[in-house]
Amino acid sequence: MVQHKCAELFLQYLLISGKFFFRKSQVELREQIDKLAQDLHRLSELQEFPIDLEPYVKKLMNSRRRVMLVNNILQNAQERLGRLHQSVTRETAKRKALLEPSEF
Repeated sequence: MVQHKCAELFLQYLLISGKFFFRKSQVELREQIDKLAQDLHRLSELQEFPIDLEPYVKKLMNSRRRVMLVNNILQNAQERLGRLHQSVTRETAKRKALLEPSEF
């Protein structure tokens, strides 16, 4: 029983910390990509002899899109894991109630 409770608490910790870590890091990465793209546009505008930075900006935007896709995949997986955890918890509680003698 103690091992089961420890495992359950550990899983809850992973779910909560994983959501926070992935969302925070994904947001930070998107912000950095956006800032870099803006900086490249400004740099291009300030050059006496314009350098074609558009291919690099496109690569950055493509990377940003992929980051967002990975973020969505991770969020969906975390939501499914959370639902699975809730289902297991409910089923465990049901079985535990069936196994314990009734107090009448």
